[in-house]
Amino acid sequence: ALMKDLIEYIAKSLVDDPSRVDVTEIERGHSVILKLEVAQEDKGRVIGRHGRVANAMRGLLRVMASREGKRVSLDIV
Repeated sequence: ALMKDLIEYIAKSLVDDPSRVDVTEIERGHSVILKLEVAQEDKGRVIGRHGRVANAMRGLLRVMASREGKRVSLDIV
């Protein structure tokens, strides 16, 4: 839940409409899938220019997951 909370916090601080930020966590064995949902007009903000923001979030998640011996992926839907 720590990874989910982190992504939720980052996304809410980036978007214009924090009420429409929704993060779903799906755990399958050693893999965690996080689905980040934001308002259509906020999608560009959480992805960033050339995907820089999304990749930075993925990097943070990778570090957190490797400490727990897990794999994680972030999908922005």
